[in-house]
Amino acid sequence: MTKAVFFDIDGTLLDDVGGITSLTERVKAALKRLKSAGHHIFIATGRPYAFLQKELLNFGFDGYVLLNGALIMLDGKIIFKQALDNAVVKKICDYVVSEDIEYMLEGHPQIYYKREFKAVEAFFHKINVDYSDFVRDFEIDDKEIFKIECRTFRNDSDNLNAVYEKINAMEGVTGWSDPFRFRSLEISSNKITKADGIFCMLNHIGVDVKNSYAFGDGYNDIDMIQRVGTGIAMGTGSEELKRKAKFVVPSVHEDGVAIGIEKYML
Repeated sequence: MTKAVFFDIDGTLLDDVGGITSLTERVKAALKRLKSAGHHIFIATGRPYAFLQKELLNFGFDGYVLLNGALIMLDGKIIFKQALDNAVVKKICDYVVSEDIEYMLEGHPQIYYKREFKAVEAFFHKINVDYSDFVRDFEIDDKEIFKIECRTFRNDSDNLNAVYEKINAMEGVTGWSDPFRFRSLEISSNKITKADGIFCMLNHIGVDVKNSYAFGDGYNDIDMIQRVGTGIAMGTGSEELKRKAKFVVPSVHEDGVAIGIEKYML
């Protein structure tokens, strides 16, 4: 029976901060075995297409659930997209700048950020993203934006959390903060999640949800882990995520994805 398996990137397939910047040999072998057995493999990530390493783009994944479900690609074509309201985007950008917080706007395929935003550039370095072609001079009004990421050098977590709470209360968006890892906030449409993107993909390829699997570790993976047929949490994931998963596997440093594939799918 054909399976569809979805993989988060950061903390699941890779850990750029922890030194795992490419797929390990064991993970690559397990993914290839899945493909050879006739199953579908997909990326399901908060990242935009522009943040995907060439290795992932060239590996042979069947498609991508990007930007937490806001943009879905199958066989190189966009099959769904859900952009943010531009007025809300502009309101958020104006507000965070007034709080000494920088932003980047994630479209497709372009990424937009201002020339003076050094915290954003520092983030690109940390995740090994080539930003040389990103757009630096732009107006928000005429852009199709799917996600906003905010970055800062500030260390005052309490004040940052207050900023994040104010943004999260705005109409049409949802966000989550990680003040200790890059001091960041990710903002997406509240009309779509990774899980919604996965269901859209399953409908297009004709695979029943009971034959779907997903691996994840983060806050934005909780809905996905709950709603697929079999949710698998990484050992480094939050306790809430692990409670909702059917299985828990070791960390990315211990080839947890390969172990999950070998144990539960092959």
